[in-house]
Amino acid sequence: MEFTGTQTIAAPIEKVWAFLYDVNQVAACAPGFQSLEVLEDEHWKAVVGVGVGAVKAKFTLDVTRPEMEEPEHMTMKGRGKAPGSAVDLSGDMRLTAVDDGQTRMDWQASVVVSGTIASVGARLLQGTAEKLTGQFFDCLKSKLEAPDSNTASG
Repeated sequence: MEFTGTQTIAAPIEKVWAFLYDVNQVAACAPGFQSLEVLEDEHWKAVVGVGVGAVKAKFTLDVTRPEMEEPEHMTMKGRGKAPGSAVDLSGDMRLTAVDDGQTRMDWQASVVVSGTIASVGARLLQGTAEKLTGQFFDCLKSKLEAPDSNTASG
């Protein structure tokens, strides 16, 4: 499955990049996220629970971030297994400063699911993936567009 999209985030590009660079912040916005373990720089083990229709799976993912050009480009790759299922994913993101307070994110993702979850939930996969993507961006925007507590006058 291939996904692409554009999001406009009401935050400066440096703030968006800093958030996306912090794997713990990103993981906290990932629907179904359960745990994250740092294996080495730019290499993590993540555990994510996903449900497609009646089929639920807990994937252990090997995640890397092979390419970064601060503050505008980042790629991510992941491969994982759940009992009877597997997933292979990659993502690419480009940030563009629209102005001082807005950033445009152009992103694309490729997801290949195989095994039980793919065969049982095949017709539901696209919709589920789109719903999860929407939840991720809603979370990302809510965190990035919130007023900065550091700059509050007092």
